[in-house]
Amino acid sequence: MTTKTESPFCVRRWGDKPYRSLDYELKQQFGEKVYKLALNGGMTCPNRDGKSGNRGCIFCSQGGSGDFAASASLSISDQIDFEEHKLASKRPVQKYIAYFQAYTNTYADVSYLRKIFTEAIRRPEIVILSIATRPDCLPAEILDLLEELNREKPVWIELGLQTIHEKTAQFIRRGYPLSCFEEAVTHLHQRGLTTIVHTILGLPGETKNHIFETISYLNRQPIQGIKLQLLHILKQTDLADYYEHHPFHVMEMEEYVSLIADCLELLSPDITVHRLTGDGPKDLLIAPFWSTRKRSVLNAIHQELKVRNTWQGRNFFR
Repeated sequence: MTTKTESPFCVRRWGDKPYRSLDYELKQQFGEKVYKLALNGGMTCPNRDGKSGNRGCIFCSQGGSGDFAASASLSISDQIDFEEHKLASKRPVQKYIAYFQAYTNTYADVSYLRKIFTEAIRRPEIVILSIATRPDCLPAEILDLLEELNREKPVWIELGLQTIHEKTAQFIRRGYPLSCFEEAVTHLHQRGLTTIVHTILGLPGETKNHIFETISYLNRQPIQGIKLQLLHILKQTDLADYYEHHPFHVMEMEEYVSLIADCLELLSPDITVHRLTGDGPKDLLIAPFWSTRKRSVLNAIHQELKVRNTWQGRNFFR
């Protein structure tokens, strides 16, 4: 017999929010706000160099999901210095996450990965190493390295799943089957590595039920974090070309806000929410334009949760 996790008569809260936010988790662990530094390890992707494909995922820009990362022409230490300087001019910061964001950040020889990851993690102000990669780029020798580094400081592995539905996965040219994702998550869990999964909401052809099925599936996986990412249509991508010739529905802000609330209600309360929206580069963004008002979107989500008197995991069944 399944039971809901909470009584419906009061809102469960994590700090000042009715969901388990990344900011809450970091403050619980480190006692203060921690900021991400977006770094570029100078790698490419098997979905671009011919191993799995030649054109990348259909939505992927030239920055390879690293449009906000530092320049790969700089050393890792110089990138960290540059990014820290930008943040220090706005607010006092003492602790950072070294986030290797651009392209596939385990797609290189293990000796090179050891060099750049160690260069980041040995800096005293870096408290977490976060690595964006693909589940098909985690061979045993790289898992060994990540497990070793995880004994020094926490290591997070971010996997771009986007959807569990094979028809959509083929359309977006993800380049690996769901079984590959499951195998990678199992190996990461066995080695004690934190796993964060990227999903995209609003992919062409997917209904709310498709999205809810992805959330329900992830609730059953040994993962610790999730990113709920709004679909962006960016210039110079194959998705932009498809959108021009085969227009499809792009969610309005109110529709997206309601969907996020639905997803949070379904999401396990044990999973940390790393992202609720997204903000693609303004000079590349085709749609939706409202997504550039990130603060307004987040405020609207918080208001929706308040109006519903609801919380993360309200409709989650163990």
